[in-house]
Amino acid sequence: MREEEVATFKNYFATVCETIRAQEGCTMLQAWQDIHQPNIFFTYSIWYTETDLNNYRDSAFFLQFWKTVKPWFAAKAEVWSFDKIVDLP
Repeated sequence: MREEEVATFKNYFATVCETIRAQEGCTMLQAWQDIHQPNIFFTYSIWYTETDLNNYRDSAFFLQFWKTVKPWFAAKAEVWSFDKIVDLP
């Protein structure tokens, strides 16, 4: 992927970040770029509940967003669900 395409993705993602962060239950959203494959991006988000995350994933906004950005993300998405067991200092 050329630098212009990476810049296009970064600009697009920046324009939708606030919309994603404003989704009910989303407490954090970050995007990372693979340093070895600069055309591959990953996102990390924290949601209050799995239901909140699923509601977002079923939304029309997400479906359109994912259709647009999917080519820039890793071939296999990974999702983790967990319960917080300790508070760290």
